[in-house]
Amino acid sequence: MGFPLSMDNFKNMSVKIKTVSKQLPKYSRTTEEIIPFLDAWLDGQDSRFIRKVKKIFEGAAVDKRYSIMDPIEVFTNISFEERNDIYVREVIELGTKVLEKALIKANWRPEDLDYIITVSCTGIMIPSLDAYLINKLKLRQDIVRLPVTEMGCAAGISGIIYAKNFLKANPGKRAAVIAVESPTATFQLDDFSMANIVSAAIFGDGAACVLLSSHIDDEGPEILDEEMYHFYDAEHLMGFKLTNSGLQMILDIEVPETIASHFPDIIHPFLVKNNLKIEDLDHLVFHPGGKKIVQTVEGLFSDLGKNIDDTKEVLRLYGNMSSATVLYVLERIMDSKPKKGAKGLMLSFGPGFSAQKVLLQF
Repeated sequence: MGFPLSMDNFKNMSVKIKTVSKQLPKYSRTTEEIIPFLDAWLDGQDSRFIRKVKKIFEGAAVDKRYSIMDPIEVFTNISFEERNDIYVREVIELGTKVLEKALIKANWRPEDLDYIITVSCTGIMIPSLDAYLINKLKLRQDIVRLPVTEMGCAAGISGIIYAKNFLKANPGKRAAVIAVESPTATFQLDDFSMANIVSAAIFGDGAACVLLSSHIDDEGPEILDEEMYHFYDAEHLMGFKLTNSGLQMILDIEVPETIASHFPDIIHPFLVKNNLKIEDLDHLVFHPGGKKIVQTVEGLFSDLGKNIDDTKEVLRLYGNMSSATVLYVLERIMDSKPKKGAKGLMLSFGPGFSAQKVLLQF
């Protein structure tokens, strides 16, 4: 697997993204098909409130969402334990399928992996998903594991950052980042707050896997740089509160405005450090947090002649799948076969509050 180490190896060694794959759960509904479920759920509520909720769903820029649970189950008063049992069962199945799919796409064997990172924030399981994947795919017994739970929507990029740092320090190695999320398993039946309603309108379930390599023979977009940016005094903006009925969504109305106010500090110093300006970027791999966040970021980028069309399309087709979503955007861009030397910026936001960035060269 490895190759002889020398100063030249380290000097010339780069970390590349070999491939990306995705896996969707078995259930799906269009927004139009979800509306009748809302009628039953909101029965007895004020008519103006019911109209407002429907308007939120219809205006969320999400045409379809996938789920590990049948919509009837989602809108049924089952316990936190029952929902979490479904989460554990389905996450293991989705994680297995998406990793198998990525390995086939890369023409790698399971035993080629040296490092496995699993990310998810929408359920609780110990042992974590990576332990199950080691057994199901017979990964090596000396593989290094890192499960990431509390990074939320940012964790897809966080996982890439952790993998990159491991691979940079270990030439000739290979890593997998697997993101599996089920926001629908966190839906709160008795919570009629805007946070619960908005999250139900924008979120969907899904899985994605990124394979990365510092092996000299592997090709793919190179990771030029990576960085995290942490907002001070913003822990209240986003997250989950663990309640007796499950994980209750925290989603502050100030999120888009807060992102906009920090945007120059998030983007420009990072690009300057790499002798780049926004004009030099060919592809924006942005996490579709929701319609308002997408519109905010689109406005900030469009003045500079850049679009986030792939981000909007992923939101439309699947909704926000938390940490997995930005990886769906990356797959679309990689499948479009960017020209050699093209630059791409991956960007996502998550609880903390934080922004995660990765600079790519295709």
